[in-house]
Amino acid sequence: MIYSFKGFTPVIDDSSFIHPQACVTGNVIIGKHVYVGPGAALRGDWGRVIVEDGCNIQENCVLHIFPGAAVWLKEAAHIGHGAVIHGAIIGRNCLIGMNSVVMDNVELGDECIVGALSLIKADEKIAKRSLLAGNPAKIIKEVSDEMIAWKTKGTQLYQQLPEEMKAHWKPCEPLNEMPEFQPSQEFLYETWNKIKRSKIQ
Repeated sequence: MIYSFKGFTPVIDDSSFIHPQACVTGNVIIGKHVYVGPGAALRGDWGRVIVEDGCNIQENCVLHIFPGAAVWLKEAAHIGHGAVIHGAIIGRNCLIGMNSVVMDNVELGDECIVGALSLIKADEKIAKRSLLAGNPAKIIKEVSDEMIAWKTKGTQLYQQLPEEMKAHWKPCEPLNEMPEFQPSQEFLYETWNKIKRSKIQ
């Protein structure tokens, strides 16, 4: 669902995948190898929404702004399921956890990680490589090289996903019983907690 609004038409690179059940409106610019999931809403009706190369905006996320403001996701920003970004700047290679809210005029430095269900209050300026969590969100510690490597690997899966969706995704009718044979699911990534546990054992 792509809509122009008051003379502004979204600009979307051909290498990106926008799910047909996502809604992109107006003054929105989407770069290369971006994934936008179903239910996501990118509303460039009152200001500009910029999504740089390699970002992903997962299911049911909202990107919006007050009049005259902007949302800016810098390269490889990773916006988890259900998150809301309202008039904020998200730095390069950041991770915003599921169902988090980042409010107006927030400037999140590069390579920050925001825990699920966190709220970053309006006007906060967050230094790069900060790990934040809570409501309101507080800086817990600095993001380690190991943590950012884990985050980057997860984002790379989403950067590959647009091409995979275009190659393999198609409407279908459901089966009414389990088939005799199914392909095995690929094992591509481990959760951070699982990685930490394996190092302790």
